[in-house]
Amino acid sequence: MERGPLRLLVASTLVNTLGNGLWMASSALFLTRSVGLSVRETGLALTVTALVCLVASAPMGYIADRRGPRGVLLVGLVALAAGTAALALVGSFATFLVVAAPMAVADAAQRAAKGAVIAGAVPPEKRVHTRAYLRSVTNIGIAAGAALAGVGLAVDTRAAYLTLIFGDAVTYLIAAAILSRLAPVPPTPARTEGPRLIALRDRPFLAFVVLDGLLATHFGLFEVALPLWIAHRTDAPRWLIAVLFLINTTAVVTFQVRAARGTDELSGAARASRRAGLALLVACCLYALSGTSGGALTIALLVGGSCVHVVGELWHAASGWGISFGLAPADAHGQYQGAYSIGMQLGQMLAPFAVTALAVGWGGPGWLLLGVAFAIVGGLVPPTVRRAILSRPEPVKASELQKS
Repeated sequence: MERGPLRLLVASTLVNTLGNGLWMASSALFLTRSVGLSVRETGLALTVTALVCLVASAPMGYIADRRGPRGVLLVGLVALAAGTAALALVGSFATFLVVAAPMAVADAAQRAAKGAVIAGAVPPEKRVHTRAYLRSVTNIGIAAGAALAGVGLAVDTRAAYLTLIFGDAVTYLIAAAILSRLAPVPPTPARTEGPRLIALRDRPFLAFVVLDGLLATHFGLFEVALPLWIAHRTDAPRWLIAVLFLINTTAVVTFQVRAARGTDELSGAARASRRAGLALLVACCLYALSGTSGGALTIALLVGGSCVHVVGELWHAASGWGISFGLAPADAHGQYQGAYSIGMQLGQMLAPFAVTALAVGWGGPGWLLLGVAFAIVGGLVPPTVRRAILSRPEPVKASELQKS
């Protein structure tokens, strides 16, 4: 892999995710305390924009393929900069949706286009490695942005919130400026026969997308269910929640690239998904036991569960990249990356309700049920990938069929 493209992708990702951290840490308080939305309106507004992004993902990926992914990526980032700055004019639920809905479309475009840019600028055997490296950088950027946002949250004035928002807008423009130095990725011509959105007609691939989305609910497990579990169903100190988040972030930054080794081929990626499901099963068992223990043992179980959990997270992320790149036709990386993101978005949207109802609401049995479900879903990925390989018109290596 050429170092030039990687350096540019890393630099733009670091800047962009720094801004993402500013927004992620401050968005809820900005909308409620500065704009004046109710908690219910805020949740509904964020859900609606997430749905818009989900629906737009594959079509925006198709446009990236046809128009050239680098150009679509740059347009998406600039549009997000304008939309973010326009949030300063929002004063009601309706005006927020007017601004946020187009932003969701732009976000879908830049996400799909970025995947296609990686596919076009990086050799096939280095794409997963690049994704893994960028995820490590993403965690650094978001953590730094969230830390900076803490200053504005402590001040808790409209001027402070607007400063964070304008800072986020500027990072989009800087990221776009950096990526403008990347060599253009040529567009691919439209197919003369058959449907245009082939990713949405590719049933084996969509089956994988659904399974991957179900596995993605583990993010809600860690971000929503576990903090509530610790606070209300164990005797562990609440400061442990922050420690576990630190462990997770540090592990992703340190080990994501290493965990992605061997997943650049479909067979290795499919096996990684199966390992991810088993790791999540072990983590859920440890979390369940923490509800019946006490003192230092509870802390040990929660720390151990979090360590195993993040291993599953690392394998799950790497497997998704390998499979989504490996199953995409050469002329449709944009729309396949967009379709792949649909599963992740669906999983993360469903996760808060599902995991809290089972883990926090039901307790130990709920944790065990979730763990078994993760293991089953992860185990279904290899046969699904084999089916997808067999459905491809291009010849496939026999080793891919045998190993997956």
